[in-house]
This record gives sequence, structure tokens and C-alpha cells, in this order.
Amino acid sequence: MREVGTILALVVLATVVATGARRWRIPAPSLLVIAGVVVALIPGTPALHIPPQVIALVVLPPLLYASAEEMSLRDLRIVWKPVTVLALGLVLASAAAVGALAVALTPLTAPMAVVLGAVLASTDPVAVTALGRRLPLPGRVQTMVQAESLFNDATSLVMFKVAVGLAVAASAVSRPAAGGQFLVLAGGGALAGAAVAAAVALIRARTTDPVLETVIALVTPYAAYVLAEQAHTSGVTAVVVAGVVLGRSGHRLSDARIRLQVQAVYSVVVFLLESVVFAVIGLELPTLVRDLPAGSRAWPLQALALAAALIALRVLWVWPLSRVVRPVEGAASWRVAAVVTWAGTRGVMPLAAALSIPLVADDGTALPGRPLVLVLTTAVVVFTLVVQGLTLAPLVARSGLALEPQDTAREQEETRQHLAQAGLDHLDQLADLTAAPTAALTRLQQTLDTRLRHSQAQTTDADADHQRDQLPVLLAYHQLRREVIALQSTELQRLYEAHQISDTTRRQLQHDLDLEESGIPTR
Repeated sequence: MREVGTILALVVLATVVATGARRWRIPAPSLLVIAGVVVALIPGTPALHIPPQVIALVVLPPLLYASAEEMSLRDLRIVWKPVTVLALGLVLASAAAVGALAVALTPLTAPMAVVLGAVLASTDPVAVTALGRRLPLPGRVQTMVQAESLFNDATSLVMFKVAVGLAVAASAVSRPAAGGQFLVLAGGGALAGAAVAAAVALIRARTTDPVLETVIALVTPYAAYVLAEQAHTSGVTAVVVAGVVLGRSGHRLSDARIRLQVQAVYSVVVFLLESVVFAVIGLELPTLVRDLPAGSRAWPLQALALAAALIALRVLWVWPLSRVVRPVEGAASWRVAAVVTWAGTRGVMPLAAALSIPLVADDGTALPGRPLVLVLTTAVVVFTLVVQGLTLAPLVARSGLALEPQDTAREQEETRQHLAQAGLDHLDQLADLTAAPTAALTRLQQTLDTRLRHSQAQTTDADADHQRDQLPVLLAYHQLRREVIALQSTELQRLYEAHQISDTTRRQLQHDLDLEESGIPTR
């Protein structure tokens, strides 16, 4: 019962803090970490020890899946080259730099320093997505930092396995073997994710029950993760691939009511899991510090040096890259480099990896340096979430890359007018062909014409009482509305694929169309 009470108290704390963060316009992950540290320092607070399996299996899959679904596949096709360079080259360089610095500054052995480098080498998709979700970043910049954090898992996981094997068994792994492991983890995980996505798409295409659709959406990331892990490949890669594939085709697999319900449920799940997991990071740090052996008092300076080295290396890596590949036309390369660098935070996945380090070596002796690795990892994570998290929004604002609210609003309004005109053109064609009752056509034309001219007058229901007894006309009107909404959804997707609107506009207007369609009576 004590564990249940602790979990409930953690959920309440995380929910209250996250709600306050939204009200005060402070990044929720940063405030949650601070709150976790403060609570852990209160005398009498029970020590918190979270098994890595809980984070890896329960928390990560839905958060990764939601992040992958949000990714713009169109923008990903444009920035895949710099994403590949960051997900491969920068991860390897970061691991080497952290490992060398750890050998020089800490009492860690060389194998454990390499483990620390592998743990801290990659950015975290959960933290990156949570911090960037409310920032007005250009779509390609957002996709670049988000995709990098999602696709660097295979690289860091291979390095982590090689480093742990070296520390535990004192046996080196050859480069060909490491390369083979990378192909198995990345390629196998991608195949597993694609297979799960294909199976889910077949099931959802034949399902009309909103409850069943919601359950399928919740189970999908866990199915992809477990299938890949059972096949000894990357579960994270599988979840990401499944999310990207289903996120692209989701609007074709279900109707408006189901999409709205699934979005509402997933928003609650993501909010709770993100809130709890960032609070746990803050709660873990004081507990891990208490377990440090004597002679480890220099850990704050060591963690600060490691975090500074990661940021400096990221600047040196991203700035030349941004000069070659410019995700935002006309923007100065240093502005893009500054935002991409500062958005690369560490978070949940490094902590889960550090917690999964074995307690003992193959010879039965305690693994030296494990407590210090845990503390340094958690401290670097806390530093990046607090310092970078709290300053990322001001940096975006000063960089000149932030999308102005009026520009986004103007694009959405122009797109609404375009969709309304497309609907009117379709109705004119139907009227010429006399393919629908005149009264139903006239009523829907009035609705779209009013929307096109931004009038607030309610012309759609003025004659509702008169037509209430005209059931055939009313049914035809409802059918026409569904047909026009389907046409507008197709046109909205076409505008997006033609790079005429942003992904933000597409998602917002598709949500509006879903709300409109869900308000049409089914009979």
C-alpha cells in the first residue's frame, strides 16, 4: 500500500506542478525537475528507486509514439541528411569526448568512463518534444531536433552495449561486430515497427468502435516495443517507425469521432506520463547522491564540466552543418545553430540506460564507479532540463526564427477560405448535374459562403424548423456536408504535400474539420 500511496502522491504533485507551469508559461519539464529535487530534500521524504524496466517498458513507448506521430514526414524528407549526421556522427563524437573528459576529471576507470560517454551521448526525444511542443519554431527546425533525438537510439544503444560489455566482462568488441549490432538493432527495430504498423492499419481499417480504436492506439506502442525487444532489436526504433507510419496514415484509418476521442485520451496519457517522469528525475538525484561513496564530493563540478563539454561539442558540430544545410531559407546559420544546439537536451532515456548498468561484474565483484555514473548522468540531465529548458524560449524569441502568431493565424485563415471555396466549387458542380436536392445544396452553399466571408450570422439553421419534417432533404444535407468535409480534408492534405501550408496549420484545420464532422447527426 505504501508504494501505491507514493505513486498517487507523485501523480498529484506532478499534475499540480505541470498545471502551474502552463499557467506561468514555464516549460513543464524544467519546473517538474526543480520540484522533484526540492521535495526529495525535505526531511522524511522516502528514498525513491525506480527500476529501469519500469521506465523502459511502461513510460517510454507511449511518449515516443506520441512524439513520432507528431513529426512531419514531409519536413523529415528535407532534413534527413543533417539528421543522419547528428544521429550518427555527433553521438559518436559526444561519447568519445565525455569518456575522455571523465577519465581526466573523475576517478572512474576507462571502461566505466566509456559507459558514461555512451549514456550521455544522445539527446532525449521525450525531453526535446516536451520542451519544443509549445515553441513557435519553424517546422523544419522542429523536425530536425525531434528526428535527431528519435533516431539516435540505435547508435547510442550499440555503444552502450559495447561499453557495458567492456566494463563487466573486460572484453573488447571489434568494429565489424559493433557495426553488425548497429544494423541488427536499427534495421530489425525498423522492420518490427513497420510490421506492427501494417497490422494495426489493417485492424483499424475494419474497426468502427471508438472504444476499441482507443485501446488499439494505446496498445500499439507497447506491441511494437515488446516485439522488437523479444527479437533482440531496438524497441525504441520500432516504436518510432510505427508512430511515423501510422501518424501519416491515421486520418485515413478512422472517422472524425474516433480521431477526436483517441487524441483526447492520448493527450491525458502523455500529460500524466511526462509529468511523472520528469518529477522522478528530480526526486532521484538527492537519493543517488546519498549513496555515493566517500571521496566523491567533486561530482557537481564534474557534472558541470561534462554538460559544458556536451554543449560546446554540439555547437562545434552543428554550426558548420547549418551553413551547409539551411532548414530555414534566409536565416543566418548561427541563429539556426544556436537554436538546434540549445534544444538538444538529455532526459529520460539516459537515466533509464544508467539505471540498467549491472551491479556486479562477471567475476562477482561490485562494478566500480556505478554510483558515480548514476549521479553524473542524473546531474547532467537535471542541468540540461533546467538551464536549457528555462532559457530555450527566450533564445528562440531572440534568434528571429520564431513564427509570429499573426503569420500563423493569417495562414490558417487563408487556408480556411481556400477550403470553403473548394467546397463551394464542388457544390456548384453538383448543382449543374442536379445530383442532389436543391434545398440541401442551397443550405450548404449558404453555410460555406457565410464562412468564406467571415460573417457571424447563423444562416445554416434559420429554416431548421421548416425543414424538420423534410427528412429526405435533411438526410441529403447531412450527406453533402460529410462529402464536402471529406473533399476539404483531401484538399488540405494536398496543400500540405505541396508545401503551401505548415504542418501546424494542417493539424489545426484537420482538427476543426473533425469537430465539424462529429457534429453531424448519424441518422
